[in-house]
Amino acid sequence: MNQYQQPHDQHADNNSTETEGTENSDQIAALTEQLDAAEERARTYLANWQRTQADLENYKRRAQHERREAMDLANSVLVAKLMSALDDLDRAFSRPVSERRKAAWAEGAKMSYEKLKTTLASEGLTQIEAVGQPFDPRYHEAIMRRPGDDGIVLEEAQKGYMLNDRVLRPSMVVVGSQEASDYAPDEN
Repeated sequence: MNQYQQPHDQHADNNSTETEGTENSDQIAALTEQLDAAEERARTYLANWQRTQADLENYKRRAQHERREAMDLANSVLVAKLMSALDDLDRAFSRPVSERRKAAWAEGAKMSYEKLKTTLASEGLTQIEAVGQPFDPRYHEAIMRRPGDDGIVLEEAQKGYMLNDRVLRPSMVVVGSQEASDYAPDEN
């Protein structure tokens, strides 16, 4: 080793350290830029997500409000149609008792009843046929079993109705049962 070589090696080490330092600071700067860009994207994504959440909540509120308004409108149309029949019944029952005993009064009440049925039918209300039909739990609710044709509706305690092919209220029925006659109390 000569004396001139040594300082050169030290200088090379210093250069190497400076180069590594420059490379490190370049890497740090690049990573910092990448981090800043990623943070900016994250802020953008968060803001977009929050805006979308707010839009969804507003949509839900608006849809619920529109549904409520549509139901109110439909109900008001139905009630307006029923008011005519209600007025007829009100006039019939406001008559003096002596007039209500006459056949004309009963005929007027029957006409009001028919008007009410017609109005409801025009809105899609239909009566469920029950007596003499096979028991169907989709349309009938059995309240009692009695001796008779097995599984056949013998009697209707309360009429059932459907609104536009959807059961509004099932018919409450008495169903025939072969077994019911087997359980008759002994006379001994």
